[in-house]
Amino acid sequence: MLVLAIDTSTPDLVTGLVNTTTGDTVDRTLPGTRAHNEQLTPTVQELLIDAGVAFADIDAIVVGCGPGPFTGLRVGMASAQAFGDALGIPVHGVCSLDAIAQRLPSGRSLVVTDARRREIYWATYDQGRRTHGPDVVAPAQLVLPHEVDVMSVPAALSAAVDVDVDKHDLVPDATSLVAVADLTAAPAPLVPLYLRRPDAKEPKPRPQSPAIPQVEL
Repeated sequence: MLVLAIDTSTPDLVTGLVNTTTGDTVDRTLPGTRAHNEQLTPTVQELLIDAGVAFADIDAIVVGCGPGPFTGLRVGMASAQAFGDALGIPVHGVCSLDAIAQRLPSGRSLVVTDARRREIYWATYDQGRRTHGPDVVAPAQLVLPHEVDVMSVPAALSAAVDVDVDKHDLVPDATSLVAVADLTAAPAPLVPLYLRRPDAKEPKPRPQSPAIPQVEL
């Protein structure tokens, strides 16, 4: 089975192809791009060229559903769904933090990503299995439910997250995204893990002057 993996939950644009039969993987990741909308489709096209395959050869898609900022996250999920609909193949959504946890050494771990607005997304794991989270808090408000042995945290947040363990700076990759997906089950509807309301808010209704008569139509 040839699986296309996509994740846009972090500033990095993560794409890759995984052959689940042979274990062969081709990755194409753009670090710190933040231009997911403009670069995702061209990057996937370049990925397919590198692997010597076509869109028609893809059997399934796995996409990270966050948690992540609203705009970047929806680009990856909407693109994955569009590819899946066009090709008539299943699209499996996974928690992006779960995929990062797969890349850490075995043991009890903490995964942290940047939620912006001086907040972090976090979850804890035991042997790769999520035990708490995902959730969003300010770094100073992070209270771990149990001790951890290792963690993944962006370098820019390392000093703010006061946990004295071995630290790695990781994002999902194609192999880890596919590893946490159940490709044998029917895919569930994609649900983004925003964990908080978007920055944009509906304007409050303006009060109407009493001098203007109300008219029912």
